[in-house]
Amino acid sequence: MIVAIDGPAASGKSTVARRVAQRLGFRYLDTGAMYRAIGVETLHRGVALDDVEGIIAVARSCRVTFDHLPGEAVYTAVRINGRDVTADIRTPEADLAVSPVSQIAEVRELMVAEQRRLASEADTVVEGRDIGTVVFPDAPVKVYLTATASERARRRLGDRVAAGHGSEIAAVAADIERRDRADAEREVSPLRPAEDALVIDTTEMSPDEVVDTIISLVRAVER
Repeated sequence: MIVAIDGPAASGKSTVARRVAQRLGFRYLDTGAMYRAIGVETLHRGVALDDVEGIIAVARSCRVTFDHLPGEAVYTAVRINGRDVTADIRTPEADLAVSPVSQIAEVRELMVAEQRRLASEADTVVEGRDIGTVVFPDAPVKVYLTATASERARRRLGDRVAAGHGSEIAAVAADIERRDRADAEREVSPLRPAEDALVIDTTEMSPDEVVDTIISLVRAVER
């Protein structure tokens, strides 16, 4: 079974998707980490973020993999061609790199093929921005998470501070607004809820409340 969880930046996707996967005993697939890894590798190789052909060449030459402990739903490391980039993909620099990388059609084609391959190996909770619309349009459970812009900025600031990257709330809010605009306006796989997705506003909800809602959808499908 595929559980598709989409939504904009800092809407709660990662936290919720991880917990849903753990509760169900499914594998967790973080598609955003894959695009971030390509962005980090692009920067690592000194390729400019406006060099479309250069970024495509990076994506074609790389394989993004996830380390898992036996029986564990959530990965312990993200690697690109074997290099551990787990911490690198959560930096402000990665935040800036992911949008230009993820807007390129050829990069998305490569990543989508790999996402489908990975999810074919086990029941999977897949988190991203085009899972219910493009990657797995036939997923039996589709959810689109959202929250107010101010709440999402507060969450993202907390993530950055926890990771040791200081920032100001205004700068974080501006980054989120930029990413929202880029995701919504890109020509390939723009961010939007699937027509049959349940839209959940997580602003006033705890992660466990959101998880419980999604688990109930899964159980209903299983019946």
